Amino acid sequence: MQLAAVDYQPPLKRWNHIWRYALMFALSMAGWIEMGLWQWNHDRAWFALDLALGAACFVLIAWRRRFPLQIALLTAALSSISGFVAGPATLALVSLATRRRWREIIPAALTSLAAAVVLDWYSPTSNDGRLITWPIIVAAIAVTVGWGMYIGSRRELLATLRDRAHTAESDQATRVVQARAAERARIAREMHDVLAHRISLVTMHAGALTYRKDLSADEMRATAAVIQESSHQALVELRDVLGILRDDPGDATPELPQPSAVDLPGLLDETRRSGIHIEVVELVPLEGIPDTLGRTLYRVVQESLTNVRKHAPNTLVRVSVSGGPSIGLTITVCNPLEIGSRGPGSPESGLGLIGLSERTALVGGHLSHRITTRREFIVEAWLPWPA
Repeated sequence: MQLAAVDYQPPLKRWNHIWRYALMFALSMAGWIEMGLWQWNHDRAWFALDLALGAACFVLIAWRRRFPLQIALLTAALSSISGFVAGPATLALVSLATRRRWREIIPAALTSLAAAVVLDWYSPTSNDGRLITWPIIVAAIAVTVGWGMYIGSRRELLATLRDRAHTAESDQATRVVQARAAERARIAREMHDVLAHRISLVTMHAGALTYRKDLSADEMRATAAVIQESSHQALVELRDVLGILRDDPGDATPELPQPSAVDLPGLLDETRRSGIHIEVVELVPLEGIPDTLGRTLYRVVQESLTNVRKHAPNTLVRVSVSGGPSIGLTITVCNPLEIGSRGPGSPESGLGLIGLSERTALVGGHLSHRITTRREFIVEAWLPWPA
């Protein structure tokens, strides 16, 4: 990234101004002391003019960053009649050279060279060895320009490094935020998948106790036992999930093994025992399914059955898992919509289907759900299964 000159001109503090003015004064005195003695003894008006122009340039040099080319040309031109301007003219040329723009450096350098030659030509204190003096003037101007360009290059390099460091810190902060958001979403999916399944069991059986007045004592005890067991399992699983969130790994319980494809028959049997009618239309062999694929398969079926339990518990659910390596797994869970009202039910959040869509997308698959013209709710998912 190419920075503008103003981007890498560092702000100057009080000490930076002090040593620059001290150096300018030293350069001015070195170049003017001999001429100043001659002026004092032979031409007091020129002496006063020389000092006045030098003092004015010491004031003007403060605006060298705002008007770099103008200040450099003006001080260079005035140095042709004032030896005391040598210090400000040198600093102005160095400051201009830090911008590293040849269209500005060349005119300013040529003006400085011409002014130095003119002053040396008519100065009463100069000797006749101009074949030696003038090459020294050219070399001095070249060194001044080179030093300024080196300072500008170093400033730009440091500014670029600082910019890259700030960008890297910003990118790192963004990645941390994204990682936290992704981890929160993952934990939210896990908590929803685990708890929604258990809580829906409690809700369904508690609703039966509330609205069914023809249950026998044995049936009521059996229903209460299901509620107790489901509540206990929900608490256990909630503790396991929340243990992952603890800051101190020593305080957290180890993450339990995630469900896989071979756990699917157990899920179907558990759901049947809760009172849901399930018909397995097709079921591929589950032993060879990869762990990541099997875990996603389990969660899709689990969430679909949870939705059935929450919204249509008295219907027949048809479950189909088909496919194989290289063609992928196709999961279909279908149930008729319930007719009539059952009274208050579980709240509808839609987070389960959103989580399933995210989960299937993470493994490269896709999920859809729709209501058919036969008033059936269908959840379909396709998961890639590498050969």
